Amino acid sequence: MADVLPEWSIKGELILNCNCTVFCPCVVSLGKHPPTEGYCQAWVGVRIDEGHYDGESLSGLNIGLIMDIPGNMGRGNWKAAAYIDERASDKAFDGLVNIFSGKARGTTGLFSIMVSEFLGAERSPVSYETEGKTRHLVVGKKINGAVTPISGKDPDSEVVVTNTEYWMGPDITIASADKGRVRAFGRVWDFDGRSAEICQIDWKGPR
Repeated sequence: MADVLPEWSIKGELILNCNCTVFCPCVVSLGKHPPTEGYCQAWVGVRIDEGHYDGESLSGLNIGLIMDIPGNMGRGNWKAAAYIDERASDKAFDGLVNIFSGKARGTTGLFSIMVSEFLGAERSPVSYETEGKTRHLVVGKKINGAVTPISGKDPDSEVVVTNTEYWMGPDITIASADKGRVRAFGRVWDFDGRSAEICQIDWKGPR
């Protein structure tokens, strides 16, 4: 009899900054359209407001990710790495590695298909702070990023692409990176001024 995978869930917010020069084509094309530069390099921050893995609380923890994708997102062959909040218990750490490598299935299960090389997971200080409308992510000396929603006709409302089938969530706030620096796993990226997005997430598994 196959092992039963544990229940897990994460609710919170995700920010992403990639090397695309305009808003990420993957959101509306679902990975069918190539990134604006022909390949995708991105850093990601996740703030977990509520969450658990196999009964262990994940609430209050933050995650940093880097993703390196050689072409269309939907064609796979991704490389990815995770930085897990150093405050996580051993069980929470293992659970988050399973979630963000796709082993826990559910919402992030596609990682197990799309990621051909998981570069690893490390404990690290991960800070995810909101100042006004700007979200800041700092992962030690590895990731230093900040993203702000772009302005629309109504300055008090965010510009949002809604009702999508994007895997992260149906509603994506369009943003721009005030800062987007990565120094990790041999990658030296600077994506200031490039495409960014903000998404309220409600993920679960294993189904």
